[in-house]
Amino acid sequence: VLQKGLKENFADAQVSVVDCPDLTKEPFNFPAKGICGKPRIADVGGVPYLIPVVQKEKVYDLNTVAKDIELPGAFILGAGAASSKVLGVNAEFIPIVQTKSEKKPAVNGSYIAQINPADKGCLLEKYSSKYTDCEFGLLANLYASEGQPGKVIEVKANGRTGELNFVTCLRQTLEKHYGEKPVGMGGTFIIQKGKAKIHIMPPEFSACPLNTDEDVNNWLKFFEMKAPLICQPVIVSRDP
Repeated sequence: VLQKGLKENFADAQVSVVDCPDLTKEPFNFPAKGICGKPRIADVGGVPYLIPVVQKEKVYDLNTVAKDIELPGAFILGAGAASSKVLGVNAEFIPIVQTKSEKKPAVNGSYIAQINPADKGCLLEKYSSKYTDCEFGLLANLYASEGQPGKVIEVKANGRTGELNFVTCLRQTLEKHYGEKPVGMGGTFIIQKGKAKIHIMPPEFSACPLNTDEDVNNWLKFFEMKAPLICQPVIVSRDP
């Protein structure tokens, strides 16, 4: 299904089932070996908490999320917003967390990306270099598993020919094929060559109400980032 859909948008696409590479090694350096074992997706909060004006009290903890999805100690990957309560500003949160279990404390390998106050560029920092918690705010799209080795879907695509970005192409392909049935995927991929247009939320929440998708896009700051880039998509084919 994925290979057929990707070929409509990329010059070349190969999709196969393989053994998960060891994610504790370069270039990932994740705290877990794989993304297998009781996989599940958690959508927490959402963009509505930013519009028309921000609801700063919406703060969550990844350890609590892991318990709520009945997988304490889960290895969690994904994308979200940092807790402005912790950082003092608004920022992107890139969760890579082995949540706490009865036997072990949490290992937080997450990153935060924010607008650099010095030059208005992108500032990417390791979360644990400044903070010790597992909090995030407003929204997150999370893929959780036991962090075990196992079989995964390997997707290779190059030479983008169409309008859709890689992740949107995957999601729309699934939606087209599975229709009413929501199908989710999560994991990690690497952009090995080229550039990507990526947004970072500004440090200050919008004082003007954000009423439309266009308002949100105008508020976001976009950057061209150079490869290599490690990405953590979590997609659901349609709203269940």
